Amino acid sequence: MKRFRVAVLPGDGIGPEVTREAVRVLELAGELFGYRIDLAKHAIGAEALVEDGEPLPSRTRQGVLDADAVLLGAVGDPRYTGPASRSPEAGLLGLRRLLGVYANLRPVAVHPSLSEISPLRPERLHDVDLLIVRELTGGLYYGAPRGRDGTSAWNTLRYSEEEVERVARVAFEAAGERRGKVASIDKANVLEVSQLWRDCVGRVAKDYPEVTLEHLYVDFAAMRLVADPGSFDVLLTENLFGDILSDEAAVLAGSLGLLPSASLGDAQGLFEPVHGSAPDIAGRDLANPIGAVLSAAMLLRYGLGLPEAGDLVERAVRQALGAGCRTRDLARPGEPVLTTGEMGQEIVRALARIEATATTGR
Repeated sequence: MKRFRVAVLPGDGIGPEVTREAVRVLELAGELFGYRIDLAKHAIGAEALVEDGEPLPSRTRQGVLDADAVLLGAVGDPRYTGPASRSPEAGLLGLRRLLGVYANLRPVAVHPSLSEISPLRPERLHDVDLLIVRELTGGLYYGAPRGRDGTSAWNTLRYSEEEVERVARVAFEAAGERRGKVASIDKANVLEVSQLWRDCVGRVAKDYPEVTLEHLYVDFAAMRLVADPGSFDVLLTENLFGDILSDEAAVLAGSLGLLPSASLGDAQGLFEPVHGSAPDIAGRDLANPIGAVLSAAMLLRYGLGLPEAGDLVERAVRQALGAGCRTRDLARPGEPVLTTGEMGQEIVRALARIEATATTGR
């Protein structure tokens, strides 16, 4: 039996609740496909600050480096307001830097049964299936110098050609397996960094003649994302713009709780739901676990090289939604509402049913 090691970092807020359901799905998927997935839990963020006095302790670092892939819940706790280097979020930034994950993939697709919960008209959501590829280790979040002094504060927006070109290749490779379109998002009419970005992306595009490239300013792209989302295939953008646009794209799906992500580099991948730690509902079994479960599906596909298992998990989620399973963020007035655990259980049941049907058919 082939074995894999997955580091599980539940983190803060609702992270432990949604991660619990993703782990249940991972374990069952491994069992159904005949793989042994060994899961080891480690602390990050506020939990790690309490236990170890730092947001990414050395034992977590080692556990992550020893794993084949990393499943993360959420990081963030408003009770910690100290220096940025001692905040829970510093643990997440440090984790990304440790793993060298420079390309964040955030798929957004609209399930037909959920089109009514989006604030956009259903006809605008027809055939929406896009992928945001966000550069993850550069830009304002990492640039130096940065700081605050009295009444002034400063951050540095910096990118190298190498950083832009490597994430651009991820986007073009993905587009080649999808509908063959890349929209590169920048602010080249104002920012020199965006001018470099545009030049580099244009050079990379020459290696992918089968993919159509268009350049868009970020303000226009934000407008088109809600006005004509079906026109997008792959959106390629830098760190800050990608952070904002991917949350905006959650409106299309109807809830942040539905969206997964994969952060990829040259070594282990990091897989986490797009939503934050949501401390206002933490510990109440109200959170939607689907983003975490679909992140586990991406972990199977990209992190462990098990695409069939990832496909099966995604089918199970679609089946559960199609059967009317709803957490609080998805339910319309009068519809039954499932807890986090109940939604996870419905997905597990759907997963088992699909595999049983496939086995019978064989």
